[in-house]
Amino acid sequence: MSQWSPDAYAKAWAFATRYHRGQTYGGPAQGEQIDYLNHIGSVAMELLWALPTTPAANGDLAVQCALLHDVIEDTEATYELVLEHFGPAVAAGVLALTKDARLPTKAAQMADSLNRIRQQPPEVWMVKLADRITNLYQPPYYWDKAKIRAYHQEALTIYEALHSANAALAGRLREKIELYQQFIDND
Repeated sequence: MSQWSPDAYAKAWAFATRYHRGQTYGGPAQGEQIDYLNHIGSVAMELLWALPTTPAANGDLAVQCALLHDVIEDTEATYELVLEHFGPAVAAGVLALTKDARLPTKAAQMADSLNRIRQQPPEVWMVKLADRITNLYQPPYYWDKAKIRAYHQEALTIYEALHSANAALAGRLREKIELYQQFIDND
């Protein structure tokens, strides 16, 4: 059975809490703002749910990458800082999960990130699956149909690229992709 350390979890959670402090995202209701840590905790929860289905997985790598997956992309934390606090495997995983904002389009950024994720251990792939699952719960109130459709299509791309990492997460992502269609269809 895949094991993970509560101490490693607590260390990564404290780091994520410190660096994501004050960040929010739009909820489903007009004007609603949700603490960003809700997303971080949801990704970790999805991952922890799936870890027992992959007994050989490195639980600490998976959990730490889940909790830290957005710190380089969305905060002032750097790769070097993550490396210093969590070591090379976690830092490499978090960096692979970070989109390269220097690339000209969202599609190019996603393709590049998926390519880098696929060069990492399956635990990092699992984090990206868990991340997209949580991002498909419900779109923010301010997204238009074009953005929702594009996000739905991007979810299919992620599924195709990474579904072999974990059958449980792949099945859950597939289910969320199908359910997300309701946000495209309703008016």
